[in-house]
Amino acid sequence: MITLKKYILPYILLFFPTLLFAQSSESKAEFSATIAYQSLAHFLGRTDSLNTSVTVPIISYKLKNGLYAQTAGIFIKNDAIPFQYTGSTFELGYQFMQNDTNFSGNVYATYFDYKEKSIVVKSALKYQVGVNTIIKSKIINVNPSFDLKFSDKTDVGLTLGFDHLFIAKLKQGFPRALAFNPTVTFYAGTQNFSESYQKNIGSGFIPIYQTETKEVNKLSLLAIDCTLPIVLVLGKFNTFITPSYVIPFNVLTNYGERGTSRFYFTAGVGIKL
Repeated sequence: MITLKKYILPYILLFFPTLLFAQSSESKAEFSATIAYQSLAHFLGRTDSLNTSVTVPIISYKLKNGLYAQTAGIFIKNDAIPFQYTGSTFELGYQFMQNDTNFSGNVYATYFDYKEKSIVVKSALKYQVGVNTIIKSKIINVNPSFDLKFSDKTDVGLTLGFDHLFIAKLKQGFPRALAFNPTVTFYAGTQNFSESYQKNIGSGFIPIYQTETKEVNKLSLLAIDCTLPIVLVLGKFNTFITPSYVIPFNVLTNYGERGTSRFYFTAGVGIKL
């Protein structure tokens, strides 16, 4: 049985409008609220059979020193069920080196609280901790990340992204801008599952086979995600849309996973005070 099957929204896309201009702003306490819609709920290209969509309201507060807290509600909809609440996430973290022009990032710990009979959630994952970093340059930004996911077993996640941010100021002297951030992200992680095989307990002349099972824990490339976040900032408000194409790898179809290359999009509005 594979341990890592949770269909989590790629939250980096949902928080993108809030984080987009952080590198150019002064450190200060900030409150932000965002509501986002994603056309396909998936975890690295792995989906359920119902093509579920997700709506996520997010509230976040960051102190001047970089400490922050945020919570998100998760509402799902598909052909079998109406729009309904299915769970929440709670995250505490710290944004470090916020004003550095070459390097920054954050460390975080997230708690997942889903309804027991949630259709979207397919595993017992309860906690996740990790670190995201951004190595900035004028040509390309590199985004290495590391995380640990905790359920009945522990899974390791490794992420490497590449992006280049384009910002067009729409009016001089007024905080109004249009941004494009083409991004390619490679996701790797451990996969835990049981594997059965035939073992010869006899001899070469008289083979006697019995079925044995071993636990497999391997690090694999899980997906490549190509995204184009487009963000319009109007003073304290922002709106965004992110067309995306995800390509899953090493899908364990024998263990109930399903996943194919798919287009999807994320869109929403937000405010930052």
